Amino acid sequence: MAGGLFALLDDIAVLAKAAAASVDDVAAAAGRASVKATGVIVDDTAVTPRYVQGLSPARELPIIKKIALGSLKNKLLFILPAALLLSQFLPAALTPLLMIGGTYLCFEGVEKIWERISGHSEDAVNQAHDEGKVADEDEITSGAIRTDFILSAEIMVISLNEIADEGFVSRLAILAVVAVMITVLVYGVVALIVKMDDVGLHLSKESGVRAPIGRSLVAAMPKLLTTLSVVGIAAMIWVGGHILLIGFDDLSKEYGWSILHQPYSWVHSAEEWVHDATGPLGAVLGWVTNTIGSAILGLIVGAIVVAIMHVIPRKGGHGKHEAGAKHDAPADEVAADDVPRTDKH
Repeated sequence: MAGGLFALLDDIAVLAKAAAASVDDVAAAAGRASVKATGVIVDDTAVTPRYVQGLSPARELPIIKKIALGSLKNKLLFILPAALLLSQFLPAALTPLLMIGGTYLCFEGVEKIWERISGHSEDAVNQAHDEGKVADEDEITSGAIRTDFILSAEIMVISLNEIADEGFVSRLAILAVVAVMITVLVYGVVALIVKMDDVGLHLSKESGVRAPIGRSLVAAMPKLLTTLSVVGIAAMIWVGGHILLIGFDDLSKEYGWSILHQPYSWVHSAEEWVHDATGPLGAVLGWVTNTIGSAILGLIVGAIVVAIMHVIPRKGGHGKHEAGAKHDAPADEVAADDVPRTDKH
């Protein structure tokens, strides 16, 4: 009886070691998979802080928590099952879906630029301020989660491509680890960034060298958040353009549509030329060249969608707007305009 018990304990120990090894393998694979998505992770971190700009400091962390939970829900409940099922049964659908997401990122990035150039964003902010309105937290959260969905999908698909040779269960476990790990990393950094001014304010009240450090942090954080906002917009355009660039190339290989290969060919040729011509800096400058090419494509696609969604409808409705304005004008002004002029001059 005792011998049987010890044999059972030995079996349990062997199973425990095997499980631990499996966990280590999953963790290692998750680390390797997530490294490939580092660029998108950085973009995700840069995009998010702009959503809490202008909010009450007391509401910043709760909003970030809501966005983080929404991001984790996106990854685990929607993106992960969809990516696994599509990769298993309909792998050809992954590229078009990613390209739709890339187009949305390009649109959102260029839309922010259009709002700043046209002044519509500032007008809306000033009007809300004049009317005493406060920021709609639900709208802010939903907007951030929508953008995060696209970036999260890109992270998960990139990670999935790195472990394509693994079994279905292994892919499921690895991607689940990636989802949790990336969400904690991104939104932990975001929370640290947006609360750094509070840390600085606390330090500024201390004695010794802490006070000037705290004052420097307080003074620097608005500039940092503004910079991150600009970086976030640029990142959306770049990442969206890069998704489209790779997607066009994949579709050209899949269906033999050579015309779709041209954008990738131009950017890749420029990247290789810069890489070969710049010696020790070739790797960095080649990457910069690829990034610029992706951003240019993102700007073009984003501008087309913005024109379709905003500029063209506004111009098309201009005459109706003027007619409506005249219709709403005071009766005496309308009457005066409608009276035939009898003077010869």
